[in-house]
Amino acid sequence: MTEPAPVLPETTVTTVHLSQVLRSPVVARSGQVIGRVDDLIVRLPGGDAYPPVSGVVVSMGGRRVYVSADDIAEFGVGRIVLSRNKVDLRGFERRDGEVLLRADILGHRLIDVAAAELIRAYDVELDHIGDAWVLVRLDTRRPARLFGLLKSTGGHAARDWKAFEPLIGHTDSITVRGLSGRVVGLKPAQLADLLEEADKREQGEILDRVHGDPELEADVFEELDPDEARRLLGERSDTEVAALLGRMRADDAADAIIDLRQSRRRRVLDLMPPGQRTKVITLMGFNPDSAGGLMNVDIVSCSPETTTAQALSSIAAATTMQPEALLKIHVLEESGRLAGVVSVITLLQTDAGTAVRELMDRDPVRVAASTDLTDIALLMADYNLYTVPVVDDNDRVLGVVTVDDVLEATIPEDWRRREPAPRPLREPEQRSAPGSATTPDGVTHP
Repeated sequence: MTEPAPVLPETTVTTVHLSQVLRSPVVARSGQVIGRVDDLIVRLPGGDAYPPVSGVVVSMGGRRVYVSADDIAEFGVGRIVLSRNKVDLRGFERRDGEVLLRADILGHRLIDVAAAELIRAYDVELDHIGDAWVLVRLDTRRPARLFGLLKSTGGHAARDWKAFEPLIGHTDSITVRGLSGRVVGLKPAQLADLLEEADKREQGEILDRVHGDPELEADVFEELDPDEARRLLGERSDTEVAALLGRMRADDAADAIIDLRQSRRRRVLDLMPPGQRTKVITLMGFNPDSAGGLMNVDIVSCSPETTTAQALSSIAAATTMQPEALLKIHVLEESGRLAGVVSVITLLQTDAGTAVRELMDRDPVRVAASTDLTDIALLMADYNLYTVPVVDDNDRVLGVVTVDDVLEATIPEDWRRREPAPRPLREPEQRSAPGSATTPDGVTHP
């Protein structure tokens, strides 16, 4: 027997919450209730637009069917009224690029881009703009009580949808949604933190986004906790691991190789680019906590007769090198012995035609490859150094240790697990829907 339609007062609604729509009756034009709302569908548009509601998933006697937004005459709190009496009874099949608000947004975490952290949405706000209902805001405050369906007993902590990046988990939708510039615009360390916090499914989608930028992917793996990097590399083929390590800094790649199962090390090394393989094998021969194990083997060098302009040009051309290793240029004699170092600041403040011989520190602090981490840290602190050259017994430069390498190696492991101090956040530009206003608390209200 057909369920009678509820009698509701006439109201004009400009904003509704998903929780107010789910399980609401779906009423045919004749007034008969034909089912209940199971989910709402949006499609993520290109550009900077808000996603419009494209349809409704209706539960009808154990069957889930699709109703297009074009067939909805009235959409609001408590019921949805159709403009026709018949619906297509074929079972609902998700199409590529479709986002289900209940299943995909409430059921999964999102990336808060400004804070670079994973959050959970507890409700979704939809505004009526023009002729369409659009996804405009998310409620990120946990409701006071949950009874099966999402029910909020208090106010709403609404934030602009554009502040978030969804992790929907639907593989076929990733390509359609495209690579988000907001995600790949995060710093490698922030992406590494997200990966360490994410579950396996969330990690997969974040990595899929990052994989589109191979250099960024390498930078992210350099920042990962060694145990997490080992696990993620263990899920990739030898060829994939070799390609990734080939783009990483040689010292980080050497650490990653050592962390691989012994049975894989030789196979991965053989697949790496020859130049990178040579550097990695060299670094693997040193104690990881020594200058040799910490150093970066790529340096910028010049002869004593090189002019300031030529030296700066060499630094500018070293686009693939670690920026911290470019703070000083190493001046080498013809034999390869270290003659001195000169800082980039000195070069910038000197006439372009001046030879570096006249500017260099002729007796720079240097360390042997066997120097331990503590001694390096003390030298850097005593002499206010950001880089220290590593030399062999004949004073030929083997590489350079940078201050960030020393900090990473000296920070206790339990410190890395501390909650980071709050930092000022700059939200993405807020674009409020017509007829709405943003209050000082950052909550947008109609």
